[in-house]
Amino acid sequence: MPFPIETQRFFLREMVPSDYPALCKIMQDDTVMYAYEGAFDDRETKAWRNEQFTRYEQLGFGLWAVILKKTGAMIGQCGLTLQNWKNERVLEIGYLFQKEFWHQGYAIEVARACKAYAFQTLQAKEVFSIIRDTNLASQNVARRNGMEIVDSTIKHYRGVDMPHFLFSVKRESGNSSQS
Repeated sequence: MPFPIETQRFFLREMVPSDYPALCKIMQDDTVMYAYEGAFDDRETKAWRNEQFTRYEQLGFGLWAVILKKTGAMIGQCGLTLQNWKNERVLEIGYLFQKEFWHQGYAIEVARACKAYAFQTLQAKEVFSIIRDTNLASQNVARRNGMEIVDSTIKHYRGVDMPHFLFSVKRESGNSSQS
C-alpha cells in the first residue's frame, strides 16, 4: 500500500481492517477520548473506521494510520477530513494518538506533514483544526502548526454542550510548499 505521507519518524497510510486493534487502543481509551466525552464502544469505533474507508474512496484522503517507522506499529491517526463548521465545510487536520505516545512531538510532526500535503497536493488555500476549548494539548499542536483561532461555537455531542475553537492557517500566496 502506498504511503501518502512520510516524515522523519513516520509513514502515514490508509487504515486497513487489520489496524482495528490499534485503533481500539486509541478510540476506546477514556483518557485519549476525553474531548469526545469518553471512550467509544465497538460499534462507534467500527463506524469511525468505516467512515475513514468511505473518505479514502470518495475523497482520496481521511484520517490515516500513523505508523512508527522504528517498530512498524500503528500508534495514532492523523489526516485531513471535511468537517461541518457552522454553515460551511472546512478542510480539517485532525490527530489522535495512543496515550503512551503523547508528549514526544509526534502530533506536530505529522500535523505539519498533513498541512504540507493539503497545500501542495490538494492545493488547498486554507486548512483548519476544530478543537474543544478544554483540549489544551491539541490547541498547542495547532498553534505550533502555524494556526490561530479565527472563530468559536458550541457543539452538541453526547448530550453535552462543548465549546470549540476553529483554528486556521492560510497557504502563503505564491508558496505551496509551506510546512
